[in-house]
Amino acid sequence: MANYHEKIEITPKILLGKPVFKGTRIPVYVVLDMLAEGTTAKK
Repeated sequence: MANYHEKIEITPKILLGKPVFKGTRIPVYVVLDMLAEGTTAKK
């Protein structure tokens, strides 16, 4: 499993310091919520 520290960043100037995927403004909680609801990854 990849080290999550390499994929996630917390920067006060981006979404008030909420964890986001590096290089994006996509909050980690959005993806986790989608997975919890049963959304699957599609190719």
